[in-house]
Amino acid sequence: MRLVIAECTVDYEGRLTAHLPRAQRLLMVKADGCVAIHSDGGAYKPLNWMNAPNSVFETESKWVVVNPKGEKLTITLHEVISDTEHALGEDPGLIKDGVEAHLQELLAARPWVIEDGLELIRREYQTDIGPVDLLCKSEAGETVAVEIKRRGEIDGVEQLARYVERLDNDPRLAPVRGVFAAQLIKPQAKTLAESRGIICVEVDYDGLREIESRELRLF
Repeated sequence: MRLVIAECTVDYEGRLTAHLPRAQRLLMVKADGCVAIHSDGGAYKPLNWMNAPNSVFETESKWVVVNPKGEKLTITLHEVISDTEHALGEDPGLIKDGVEAHLQELLAARPWVIEDGLELIRREYQTDIGPVDLLCKSEAGETVAVEIKRRGEIDGVEQLARYVERLDNDPRLAPVRGVFAAQLIKPQAKTLAESRGIICVEVDYDGLREIESRELRLF
């Protein structure tokens, strides 16, 4: 990972245009090619970013980041304060808490709870940016990527959108659509999901546990 602290201006051209005026910011370039621009506030979310795959063209005073869709991020460097690189190594991945992991297990065994006719292909289907919780096939034959959270928030929608984008590049799976499943989904997350073409489904964890318990008693 490369971390650059610099006085910079940033211009984005793509689905819309956006401009960040001159200020000190953190520029983050991950090993997978993702580029993110952070300020000293705003919690975890970057001011602007470009997901991999990207091509980065760098000169002494400018970075130009372009992707296959023709989007372009231009970072003009007025003063570089720090420029460091760090090898983070292989990440073991997120370890889910007990409820979230159990919810994934319950829905993997009963995908039709999420959507009528849905069938499981694989749990924890690996993409080049991490595993999607469930990869399924719809009744109509579409590939469906399902991300499961205990509490559905904006970051979970963003995560699923990235998975869908990567999976949709695989001709064996395309077209791929996303379903965001959680016990409770915040209104802001629902709004973002709708704008990304992602379906939101709130699931009854306690009800699923009761179904599981009844099924176990049968044996």
